[in-house]
Amino acid sequence: MNPVTAAGRGAGVAGPSPLLSADPRPSSRPTSAADPPSRRPASAIYEGTIRHRRFEPIEHSFRYPLFLMYLDLSELPDVLDPYPLFSARRRALASFRRKDFMGDPAQPLDECARDTVAAATGDRPAGPIRLLTGLRYFGHSFNPVSFYFCFGSDGERVDAVVADVQNIPWGERHPYVLARGDHRGTVLSEELEKTFHVSPLMGMDQTYSFRASEPGESIAVHIESRPRSGEQGKTFDATLNLRRRELSRGALTRMLARYPAMSLQVVAKIYAQSLRLKLKGARYYPHPEAS
Repeated sequence: MNPVTAAGRGAGVAGPSPLLSADPRPSSRPTSAADPPSRRPASAIYEGTIRHRRFEPIEHSFRYPLFLMYLDLSELPDVLDPYPLFSARRRALASFRRKDFMGDPAQPLDECARDTVAAATGDRPAGPIRLLTGLRYFGHSFNPVSFYFCFGSDGERVDAVVADVQNIPWGERHPYVLARGDHRGTVLSEELEKTFHVSPLMGMDQTYSFRASEPGESIAVHIESRPRSGEQGKTFDATLNLRRRELSRGALTRMLARYPAMSLQVVAKIYAQSLRLKLKGARYYPHPEAS
C-alpha cells in the first residue's frame, strides 16, 4: 500500500488563525539572470507559537514559543556558511543533516519530496522545494512534523505541501500530502484519514483536516482531528503561527540564546505534557503493530 494518503480535496477547517486568510507571498520569486548578486535568499527564520488543544474526552491545552528554519533546499549547504554556529557541511552547534529527514539518505531531499507528491497526486512539482523544520542541536534531532512547501515551475505558487510526521519513542515517520488541486487562493486545505500512530494517548480512528498558508511574511498551519464516525465534534487541534525573520548572524544567535537546544526542549515538553494528560486520566492506546 502506498504510504502516502490523500483524499477529500479542498476540505476546509473551522476556526483557523486569521493569518490563514492573509496573502503571505512577497518574496517567493525564483532567481533570474537579472537579479543582483546581493538578492536575499529564499531561506529564512520563522518564529512564533505552537498551540495544542484537546476537547474530548479530556480537556487539555498548552502553547509554547518556538522558531523553525525555512530552507530552500537548492540553497544548501551554502546558505548556512556565513554563520559560524550553523552548518550543513560539518558538525556544528546547529546543523542540517540529510539523514534526519524523510526518504533514502542517498537520494537528494528535494527529489524525495517531489516523489512523495507525485505518488500521492500523480503530479510532480517542478519548482523550488522549501523546508520548514528544526535543525539538529548539540547533535540531537527530533521534529514532530516538518513541512515541505513544493512550488510550481514559476516559483510563485505552492502546488503541494508535504507534512512529514515523526513519532516518539518509535522513531517512525509518515508523510501526508496537501495538494492544491483546483484551488486558486493562498491557503491549501485537505481532509486526510489518520494512518500513522503519533501518540499512545490518542486513538487511530480519526480524520485530520489540514490547512496551511503559503510562506511569506507569515506562515500559519491549522490541523484538526475528528472521530471517523462523525458522531462527535473535534477531539484535537493544533495551530502553528509564525512570522518571518531574515537570516543574519545576529538573528540566528538570538534564536540560539532564546531557544537553547530546541530539539531537546521539544522532546522534554512532549513527555511533560503526556504525563499531565495521563494524570488527568487519558486512555492509553498501544501501537497498532504491537497489539
